[in-house]
Amino acid sequence: MNRTAYFTARPAALAALASLVLAACASHSTPLHAANQQEAADANTQLGIQYMNQGDLNLAKTKLDRALEEEPNNPNVHSARAMLYERMGLLDKADQEFRTALKLAPHDPDVVNNYAVYLCQNGRTDEGVKRFLEAAHNALYRTPQAAYTNAGVCLRAAKRDDEARAEFNAAVQLRPNYGEAAFQLATLDFDHGQLTAARTRIEGYISTYDETPDLLLLGVRVARAQGDAPAAQRFARRLQLDCPGSEQLRALAALDHHPG
Repeated sequence: MNRTAYFTARPAALAALASLVLAACASHSTPLHAANQQEAADANTQLGIQYMNQGDLNLAKTKLDRALEEEPNNPNVHSARAMLYERMGLLDKADQEFRTALKLAPHDPDVVNNYAVYLCQNGRTDEGVKRFLEAAHNALYRTPQAAYTNAGVCLRAAKRDDEARAEFNAAVQLRPNYGEAAFQLATLDFDHGQLTAARTRIEGYISTYDETPDLLLLGVRVARAQGDAPAAQRFARRLQLDCPGSEQLRALAALDHHPG
């Protein structure tokens, strides 16, 4: 499952205008201080995530601990700390941090999505799918098609392919040009030996929308499984021309060296 977390700085609250200038001046330091604390916490959270992605968990923890000191009620801080604890193998602490984030922001779709990823990656499929669908149905969530697709990936990992297909279909019905959902559906067809269906889906997508490297590589595999060498070469050529340096192109080279 692809896991992407988005942490956005919350807009600083506007200070209410005081009826007396003197009163406004006297209280001016409080909102400025709060805004500075929030900005510092947001900055340290972003740094913590960056260090986490780079594998430097100690430095990531230092930054996230500092963010927590600066703004202990920021759900993004707790969500980031939860992911860090998961990376460290401290699942009880990770779960606790996620629950704190949800308590602080129960309707924040990004917080809900992050928790859903955690649940699915730790074998709690039903809980994870429920959270993904909660994010998908949230009007504030900018990419509900991604939540549906993640729910499908979670179900596939649990070998519940029929349920997964329903979620992938929900994603493409919502956003027909969402390549990841199209790829997941084509992969399902391929894995179940439905080569014609997989090929039709791939060719239909790339003839209408911008191709993705995943779909092109899968096209090579499907065409080869069908014994259609010219079509496999066409897919491979598009991958080489349109996606140079991609992971999928390197995977194609490995596939050529080890076709079995």
